Amino acid sequence: MRADQVTAAVTTPLTVPLYPPRPTRFTDREYFNVVYRTDPDALRAVVPEPLEITEPLVRFEVMRMGEVDGYGPYTECGQVIPVRHGAERGEYLHAMYLDSFGATAAGRELSAYPKVAGEPALRHERGALVGTLDYGSERVATATMAYKWQPLDPEEARAQITVPTFAVKTVPGYDFRPRVCDLVRMQITDITVKEAWRGPARLQLFEHVMAPLADLPVREVLDAGHILTDLTLAPAEPVHDYLAA
Repeated sequence: MRADQVTAAVTTPLTVPLYPPRPTRFTDREYFNVVYRTDPDALRAVVPEPLEITEPLVRFEVMRMGEVDGYGPYTECGQVIPVRHGAERGEYLHAMYLDSFGATAAGRELSAYPKVAGEPALRHERGALVGTLDYGSERVATATMAYKWQPLDPEEARAQITVPTFAVKTVPGYDFRPRVCDLVRMQITDITVKEAWRGPARLQLFEHVMAPLADLPVREVLDAGHILTDLTLAPAEPVHDYLAA
């Protein structure tokens, strides 16, 4: 294999196309979001500077991907935190758990999504929308919402999904010190909202050392939504270099 072929490869193994080297289109991407109030001190312990906490809130999300270019269907779950970066309001991506290795690797390598392996699920059961996250054989989170209870304004749903998001991109060097350490910004702009619903919800988080969602405890559930979309993920843009700072 020539050197120019090595440098042309997107990922390793060099001869295996783990993910496509282009923006990913999602068809029938289904969101189940639960917004809850948590402990402000717990948020301050996990949100990195220069981001600032605006309110002691967390959004727990389960996303079922109906069809994804290059990957096929999969499910994802995680926590995001409302923040401010300068004058701009957005969300910090705290943790994400997936049942697709290709999507996990692409999210970490091509962008800055904090993705790791997990067993999330989203289903309808006896009049309830049920979202769960297991880590191995252990239950980590269970969320329930009344199924298609009340219509949600599509423009409000669009605003929820297209809010700017921030994450930390870190790549270690051979000495275990960071070779890249950036705060990056991402924003979805190419989106179609197909359905949007709001309803009463409940959320339980369970202690697990490798999936510590419960470190941001549920004090009060404030809102919940169920949204069906088509969208394209936008590339990450670095906004702060921690190594230079």
